[in-house]
Amino acid sequence: MKLFVLEHEKAAYRIDFALYGVAIGALLLFLLLSGSGGHRLDSTVLVIAGLLVWSALEYASHRFVLHGIAPFSRWHAEHHRRPAALIYTPTLLSGLLFALLVFLPVWWLGDLRRASALTLGVLLGYVGYALTHHALHHLRRDHGALYRLKCRHARHHLGSAPTVCYGVTSRFWDVLLLTDGPRHGVPRWRRLAGPLLSGLLLAALLLLLYRPLD
Repeated sequence: MKLFVLEHEKAAYRIDFALYGVAIGALLLFLLLSGSGGHRLDSTVLVIAGLLVWSALEYASHRFVLHGIAPFSRWHAEHHRRPAALIYTPTLLSGLLFALLVFLPVWWLGDLRRASALTLGVLLGYVGYALTHHALHHLRRDHGALYRLKCRHARHHLGSAPTVCYGVTSRFWDVLLLTDGPRHGVPRWRRLAGPLLSGLLLAALLLLLYRPLD
């Protein structure tokens, strides 16, 4: 089984979910066994923050990397061409990115517990995204929340150069940054408000991560 391939067999596809399940379980066990009640409350807040971080990463990577930077855009175009194929980022690469971009920086600037809590939230968000994205392309639904997400994602897959609906699990960032639909007639203040609010959310997260606990 090759490590760096984009299209996978069913066995490798399932192993990806299993490996992330093990990682999530290990981080959760570490957090439950370490620290006092106050630390556990702090860890819970950071797990929730990690879910928000993943939501932003999901949108930003999809819009600006997968649809903007080669060779990632070229690889992602293959998914648009064959949406039912088992095409996804290799586990080794995605895991390395989570370690380098989330876990290690927070550990270096903060501590191991906070790094574990934030990474746990990010991984929960990622697995939720992966399961949702799989369901959108492989499960048939004609009603309910999954059907509404499926309709939104279908709008993204229309055309050769998608410009809307980059969020897969949530509309939040699309609505905030005006990529949920046509931008005609949107006032200038509304176009500036989204990036400004995004920056404020990031600043609040950084304060949450690096404030003293005691």
